[in-house]
Amino acid sequence: MIRATRIAAAAAIVSGLALGAQAVDAQQAFDRSKAPALGPAPALVLPAVKTARLGSGAAVKVVEQRELPLVHITLQLAGGGRLDNDHPGLASFTALMIREGAGTRDANALQSEIAFLGATLSSNASWDNTSITLRVSKRNLEPALDLMADVVLRPSFKSADVERQRDLRLAGLLQAKDQPGAIANRAFETALFPKGHPYHNSLSGDSTSTAALDSASVRSFHTGAYRASRATFTVVGDISETEARTLLDRRFGSNAWRAMGAERTPAPVMATPVRNTERRVILVDKPAAAQSVVIIGTPGIERTTPDYAAIMVMNTILGGSFSSRLNSNLRETKGYTYGAGSGFQFRPLPGAWQASSQVRTNVTDSSLVEFFKEMNTLRDTPVGEDELARAKAYLALGVPGDFESTAQIAGELTSLAAFNLPLSYLAEYVAAVEKVTAADVQRVAQRLIPASNATIVVVGDLSQIRAGIEALNLGPITVIPVAELMK
Repeated sequence: MIRATRIAAAAAIVSGLALGAQAVDAQQAFDRSKAPALGPAPALVLPAVKTARLGSGAAVKVVEQRELPLVHITLQLAGGGRLDNDHPGLASFTALMIREGAGTRDANALQSEIAFLGATLSSNASWDNTSITLRVSKRNLEPALDLMADVVLRPSFKSADVERQRDLRLAGLLQAKDQPGAIANRAFETALFPKGHPYHNSLSGDSTSTAALDSASVRSFHTGAYRASRATFTVVGDISETEARTLLDRRFGSNAWRAMGAERTPAPVMATPVRNTERRVILVDKPAAAQSVVIIGTPGIERTTPDYAAIMVMNTILGGSFSSRLNSNLRETKGYTYGAGSGFQFRPLPGAWQASSQVRTNVTDSSLVEFFKEMNTLRDTPVGEDELARAKAYLALGVPGDFESTAQIAGELTSLAAFNLPLSYLAEYVAAVEKVTAADVQRVAQRLIPASNATIVVVGDLSQIRAGIEALNLGPITVIPVAELMK
């Protein structure tokens, strides 16, 4: 018996050695100098979306995902910061305040109950929407929905809570005056979007508008903007359309959600984004800054443009991925920065296109040279087939991964809804990406990437960087004090 065991053990050792030798041979045969070939793109399988409408008029979209006992609900209210009108920051502040006490609960009691249920409940306002999001296990869905209904329909807006959050926001605005990134963004936004344009003011407002916030102004915004006629519920998870509609109707139906006061409407658009006739340079001094913040940009384009797929491929190549030209050049080759990129702000009203980075102070001028070199190369020279194929694969192969969780599915649905696009649009988008040619990339680059009329913002230590920037002769230079931007 002992002899048989020893023989078996010896055979196993010999077999293991043989397998190990085979593994070594396989490793030696593997050519690591070449990237493995990409396989075919996985089939895009989109979830079924069922729609309904509550008695109050609010729309409901439901996607069943039974893999996990979770439910993700996003309530999207059309409007957002564009409803601020003459009170910048009011929409974002109201979205914050609805979680500071609701129904019979103060802020502490509300947060305690949310935590006890193992739920997350968040709210925020973008320029065009206010979103309230609930994520909870299926077994705690009903009590969590009760909390969500109180937050949306019956927020307290107590004066003491408003004053506390108002003071915190004022402190945050004061701190922002010392943050180069925030300063650069404000300088860029005010340069592109003049007074009278919805995106001219900061979404968070300024110190004057914030100081004027009180319980009455927040309550007035809530009754005018948080209305069923503006509401869409997106429900994803372990729930059917019938169950979701029943549970929501019980809490957000016609009897519970009554409109009070006049409906708030966005102010008319009185100005268009500024397109320069020549390059314009804006400098903001930040003495002793170790880095400079650089933003180069121009007004963007509508999300519904037929060139959307070509634009996405073009931007992926320029600055929309880690292996993009800007990041590869400024980070990997030159070592000027930890990262550089570019992107479009797609909104119902077109936002901006911008390329940006935070670079070492002593290479600020050199970084600007590299930015424009990459932008001009993309405009002047067709991209190679390998680079084009990588960018298209990056975009097309990434779409199925956007549907791996309930939050991702809800995010895709709400994002498309902002542009009145159905979920089926994504299959058309993938097909369009696969058809983009090198000529398409160059055409949209020449159309949208500014060569001679960009707005250039640099925030940094001007005593060290100004002479170098002036020597580049990029265009007229304006120096703007921080106090003029960050009010």
